[in-house]
Amino acid sequence: MGVWGEFLVGLVILVGLIGIVVPILPGVILIFGAIAVWAVLTGGATAWAVFAISTLLLVLSGVVKYTWPGRKMKDAGVSNRAVFVGAVLGIVGFFVIPVVGLFVGFVVGVYLSELERLRGNQQAWRATVHALKGVGLSILIELFGALLATGVWVVGAIAA
Repeated sequence: MGVWGEFLVGLVILVGLIGIVVPILPGVILIFGAIAVWAVLTGGATAWAVFAISTLLLVLSGVVKYTWPGRKMKDAGVSNRAVFVGAVLGIVGFFVIPVVGLFVGFVVGVYLSELERLRGNQQAWRATVHALKGVGLSILIELFGALLATGVWVVGAIAA
């Protein structure tokens, strides 16, 4: 693969990293796809080893992303229904309010769901804060795995 091809792969990986932090684009899928295309076009043991290690890191961070924050939210007393309602209103908010609608919709959804369940303003807000911490932790875990996979790709691209 030529320099321009690797530049393009790197650009797609960068867009994927941004997509993890700003959940508009499917970040992990873009990173996985870019590294897969690079491995196919580059060929050889190094490229396939890079692809395998990167895939392992992305899958592992995906598993941890869904288990660890979820357990922390459950321990804090945040209901699954609140997270579901927050996600649904977050999706609606994404289309209603440009840029910040996903975040606003999620917060409003979790808060209203917990307010109805707990019947107390402070308890509902506390649960909403725990849900936000869980989402933030989830994003950080996914970003960490993606950065590790990106680092493996950079090392492999230099070596190949």
